[in-house]
Amino acid sequence: MKTKTAVITGASSGIGMEFARAFARMGYSLILTARRKDRLEKLASELSVPCEIVVSDLSNELECYQLWEKISHRDINVFINNAGFGTCGNFQDTDLAKEVSMINVNIRAMHILFKKVLQKMKLQGYGRILNVASSAGLLPAGPYMATYYATKAYVTSITQAVAQELKEEGSKIYVGALCPGPVDTEFNEMADVVFALKGITPKCCVKEALMGMKKRKVIIVPSLKMKICVMGQKLLPKQSLLKIVAMQQKKKTKN
Repeated sequence: MKTKTAVITGASSGIGMEFARAFARMGYSLILTARRKDRLEKLASELSVPCEIVVSDLSNELECYQLWEKISHRDINVFINNAGFGTCGNFQDTDLAKEVSMINVNIRAMHILFKKVLQKMKLQGYGRILNVASSAGLLPAGPYMATYYATKAYVTSITQAVAQELKEEGSKIYVGALCPGPVDTEFNEMADVVFALKGITPKCCVKEALMGMKKRKVIIVPSLKMKICVMGQKLLPKQSLLKIVAMQQKKKTKN
């Protein structure tokens, strides 16, 4: 039987690393990509399956295409489009260069790889793609994390649109968006967050993601608490919801 292959971006930490461990336990060969070679090598050494490491900075458009050229010849059974990061603060004050880099990773790189992998899977006739978004992408906006919320709204929107297109053509290919709330990873440190609610573990997040993929859910929201929050926000007037989100996100800033 031919070994299945999973490709995971942002695999050097957090959710991406946990996906790598999960698919390794299922016997998949792995293609792991991130910026930090040392971390990828350490992770690969811990796993009992073949691992190919591709060091890529996905904020650079050229490196997105170079990554694709390196993996395009492989049969890809699962693609975890996970690379991404955030930033926190008043929009007037946050670092523009960091925000542009975030847009490049969270939107441009996600979009390029999503399209390329989907086109390949259509030729193969099979495959599963999970775009890692956030519960932030299911809200109308996110004051004090404005750009991050906007990037994740893009991910949830495009995923749902493509999923409907595939459904209408009777395709067997699965696409979904993982929309977790707080997860205990390095995200907060990268986003300059000084206070955050305790999140679920990456292991719990990935466990629920895999169950959602198995059920072919288009939007996967891990944890009952976050599911209730997402459903509850639909009952609130938009302006009231924005005030609540602003109050919570403002707690995360240094000011």
